[in-house]
Amino acid sequence: MATTAPWTTEKPTALLVLADGTVIEGRGLGATGSAVAEVCFNTALTGYEEILTDPSYAGQIVTFTFPHIGNIGTNDEDIEDLNPAARAGAVGAIFKADVTDPSSYRAAGHLDQWLKRRGIVALSGIDTRALTALIREKGMPNAVIAHAPDGEFDVADLKRRAAEWTGLLGLDLAKEVTSGQSSVWKETPWAWGAGYGEQAEPTMHVVAVDYGVKRNILRLLAGLGAKVTVVPAKTGADEILAMKPDGIFLSNGPGDPAATGEYAVPVIKDLLKTDIPVFGICLGHQMLALALGGKTEKMHQGHHGANHPVKDHTTGKVEIVSMNHGFAVDSKSLPEGVEETHISLFDGSNCGITLKGRPVFSVQHHPEASPGPQDSHYLFRRFANLIRANKGEPALAER
Repeated sequence: MATTAPWTTEKPTALLVLADGTVIEGRGLGATGSAVAEVCFNTALTGYEEILTDPSYAGQIVTFTFPHIGNIGTNDEDIEDLNPAARAGAVGAIFKADVTDPSSYRAAGHLDQWLKRRGIVALSGIDTRALTALIREKGMPNAVIAHAPDGEFDVADLKRRAAEWTGLLGLDLAKEVTSGQSSVWKETPWAWGAGYGEQAEPTMHVVAVDYGVKRNILRLLAGLGAKVTVVPAKTGADEILAMKPDGIFLSNGPGDPAATGEYAVPVIKDLLKTDIPVFGICLGHQMLALALGGKTEKMHQGHHGANHPVKDHTTGKVEIVSMNHGFAVDSKSLPEGVEETHISLFDGSNCGITLKGRPVFSVQHHPEASPGPQDSHYLFRRFANLIRANKGEPALAER
């Protein structure tokens, strides 16, 4: 008589292999194959599609601390990279719970199929709290994430690849995710029942240097009246100035700012010789700091989430913001004339600067709130008002 085993052991179909040799087993989904990258964790409760398509996550595997990811499905409206065909963004994703069928009126597809189309290797069914604790203690590890439906892995080779990868330090990834050519952006922010609009009557011209720009940043600029010209990361200052911009925006992006700065900083220094207002976000903030004489440093665990408290010294207010960065500006390195405007209330790290007496400022966090709270939307109005002041026009009300 046949007997039934009291339990069955499921063969793992996905592995996360850390550089120290640790092997974490789970269930695979998304693309098959493997990817080597840095592992970080993100504490946002919503917005997984925006997170995974943020070009700032190039070269990273995102561990979601919220256990249920994927239950509202995916759609074509919530992506953040400019060119979906290029699939700029995270190369891997890690979830605690299995992905369920979508339940949302906006859903157009299942997360698993969407991950496959994006080429994102994913893993579920592990203790993400334990992995998060490991990252908090030891820092963001280099790793290989692998998915094989038959459960067959060359573990020794995966360990070798994870150990040999040199990591993000010294790596210029902006050149991998930037636009291939200049383009004009007109889409304005999403409105309930109406979707996205279009800027048909611009009142200012902003040139956005694309180090890995997000769509919602461009939408907010367009929504305030800007015609936005997006240019590749290596565009020269003469070419930018020939476009006669009223303002210059330095975008977010991935990788080591010091590496990107080798070609970006000389351009920014030339742009700063003019009186044109400049606004930077994330990597753009770090590029501006380097151009002004500051330094950047690799963080222990980085800031990734939509619930980070930041204080704006210019207003005295504390805002809850979205963040995504593994490098930071060293506030002690800022020279005279550069004022620190924002700090993280988690660890005191720098989150904003301004050049005294000049219409030039930047922030480390993501005020476009995609995903995340909208506490810092006023920064786009602040930029628009610097442009309007330069043109002798009345200011927009900050709100």
